[in-house]
Amino acid sequence: MAGIEGFRVKNFRALRDVTLGKLSAQTTGAPLTPFTVVIGKNGVGKSSLFDAFGFVADCLATDVETACDMKQRGGFDRLRSRGVDGPISFEIYYREAQNERPITYELSIALDESGRPFVETELLKQRRKGQKHGRPFPFLRLNHGKGMVWAGEEAVEKDGEEDNTQTSVDLTDPRQLGIATLGTLKEHPRIKLFRDFLKGWYLSYFYPDAARGLPSAGPQRHLNIHGDNIGNVVQFMEREHKSRFATILKRIADKIPGIDSIDTLVTDDRRVLLRFNDGSFRDPFFAQQMSDGTLKIFAYLLLMEDPEPPPFICIEEPENGLYHKLLETLAEEFRLHATGKKNAPQIFVTTHQPYFVDALTPEEVWILEKGDDGFSTIRRTSDIKVVENLVEEGLPLGGLWYSDYLDQR
Repeated sequence: MAGIEGFRVKNFRALRDVTLGKLSAQTTGAPLTPFTVVIGKNGVGKSSLFDAFGFVADCLATDVETACDMKQRGGFDRLRSRGVDGPISFEIYYREAQNERPITYELSIALDESGRPFVETELLKQRRKGQKHGRPFPFLRLNHGKGMVWAGEEAVEKDGEEDNTQTSVDLTDPRQLGIATLGTLKEHPRIKLFRDFLKGWYLSYFYPDAARGLPSAGPQRHLNIHGDNIGNVVQFMEREHKSRFATILKRIADKIPGIDSIDTLVTDDRRVLLRFNDGSFRDPFFAQQMSDGTLKIFAYLLLMEDPEPPPFICIEEPENGLYHKLLETLAEEFRLHATGKKNAPQIFVTTHQPYFVDALTPEEVWILEKGDDGFSTIRRTSDIKVVENLVEEGLPLGGLWYSDYLDQR
């Protein structure tokens, strides 16, 4: 499955210039791990980093102006870093598969003459076939919605030379991403693959009260971002994966303290109820009676059991509402899910809970900090030599964070 090896964001709130992992212009540095966790104190920019991924996905799903104006963002001027005049920009370095040539996507968003956000530049580039070193070449280059695109699976720009794979582009809507349109055309398979990858991102905005609702009965394939269709997903798995469904629910129930079994009940008015049985009472408890923590961990574990998982899963502070002894187990489940299967998704998590971090390795953890200038900086904990040595001696990473060892510069 496709995976992100590096991500850079510039001029987005406190993230004036932050890079995670490896980018095409770098000759050193390790790519992001399949399971990546960002830690840090309150107010250092973890939520902004989480929303940077969400913002890029929203730009594709809607357009850049709508993405800027969404309720939690408040417009371009509130998103752009203070004191900065340049555009908000992003760079994604990813591979469709382990042996495929990496592709870089660059996007910059600025204000037009009327003060509205628009796509200033958009670029997709890749090394030529057989080329292992050197700079990648564009196969999509747009400036203010105008530019060139190279068709097929191999063609790239040839130092300004024209060829029969090259076509001019002139988009009618400067607020729409070029990949949104070109990615629907079969002559541009690489753009389609990247568009589909980005479209498939899952950013979790789960909150327990949503899962306590009573949705209309009807199986649904995937858990939505809020989790209010959790009973419908259980119905789908009951219907489509009946042979292994009982095993899945048993495995989930075994990991939630006090839960013996889980199933659904469809009411006479065609509402679906999620039922939890703790083994102590003859009658089960419904989701409306369960704790926030129980519903949350059930949702995450159910997400892990999706037979067709999204390629990229992003979760902000999954520890909220969970018993602290469950956190290491949850972290291990995330890692297992991200690394245990051939088509496993990449999982990105932000947290401020040391118990969760205890289950992690220094290569998986990035620490986000706020500089004296008010902007965020980030570094991999494996780059802190004393921390690497202490972890090798058997000390847990979360305990070292709690003891301020990760604050060493």
